[in-house]
Amino acid sequence: MERIKGLFTIKTKFEAFLIIYALALGATERGAVYVQQYPGFGGQLLALACTGAVFMAGGKIIDAVEYQRGL
Repeated sequence: MERIKGLFTIKTKFEAFLIIYALALGATERGAVYVQQYPGFGGQLLALACTGAVFMAGGKIIDAVEYQRGL
């Protein structure tokens, strides 16, 4: 079970950046869909929320990798 768990553990900053990149691609795609479905300020606000969530999650992921290295 430990070997399988290791596959899903982010160990390096490079892996963290790859995960953040994938999150950003999905968020921008979702934001584009929101802008199409909800034209105007509402769609732009939802798109901004998608990208903002990636910034917050990315910061937490990087902090967690640094914290894990310190242990």
